[in-house]
Parts: sequence; structure tokens; C-alpha cells
Amino acid sequence: MIIGKVLGTFSAKKGDSQLPRPEVTSLNLIEGFGIEEDKFAGKDLKKTVMIVGQYSYDISSKEGITIEAGSLGENILLDFNPHDYSVGTTFKIGKAVIKITENCTICNHLSVFGKKLPFIVKDCRGIYCTIINGGVIKTNDSVELI
Repeated sequence: MIIGKVLGTFSAKKGDSQLPRPEVTSLNLIEGFGIEEDKFAGKDLKKTVMIVGQYSYDISSKEGITIEAGSLGENILLDFNPHDYSVGTTFKIGKAVIKITENCTICNHLSVFGKKLPFIVKDCRGIYCTIINGGVIKTNDSVELI
């Protein structure tokens, strides 16, 4: 069942610690490794992909903090709220399959956009996923619940 689509893809290379993460044309997800050329590739395999819904940006904007996509540190921006799904939920995006492993914790780096931001998005900052099947993901790919 298709539940949404990808609004943007983002990745930072090693040594790049600034937010927002740069937007890229596509992400190559590699099972057992992570996102090709991403600074977190090869590290914690339960957190290789971070997804965020547009909802998180909308809620921060309503609270007076307007930030650009990639500012929450996501790899994939979705047109639905992934926080509506629980740990273990699996999505097919493009050719890749990812599974929710845990909610992302609040990062103090977000306060660079406004001291209130970490508190505004504390329950919707993003979700970590692991890669079940590798593949390429790009903007406008559909997201299927499997």
C-alpha cells in the first residue's frame, strides 16, 4: 500500500558537521553498510538512515521557527509523519527497503536555529531506520508500507 512520497534526499560527507545537510539528487542505500558516501556509513547499522516528515517542519514553523529541509539532519524527507508508525514498521522506497528501529533523540545542535527548536520537535525530530534491502532512493519516489 502506497502511503506517501519522498520530498527530498540529503547526505553529508565525512567532516561535514553543519546543518542543514546538503540536498542530493539520490541516495544509494547499501545493506550492511549505510548510505554510500554518507558520514555515518559503516557505523551503527540500526541508525543508517534517518527519516523525517514534513509535519516536523510545519510544527516548527507554526511556533515561529522556519527552517529549510535538511535542518533536522534527515536523509529522507517524507510527505507524511513517520512518527505515526511503530518500531519494526517496514517501508519500500524506490528500490530500497528500510525498517524503523528507534526514534531519534533531541540534539542540542538544533538550537542553532532557535533555542526553542529542540523542545518543539522533541516528539517528532525523526526516526532511525536500518537497511533491509539496498537500492537507490530519489525525490518523488513513492513510499510503500510492506
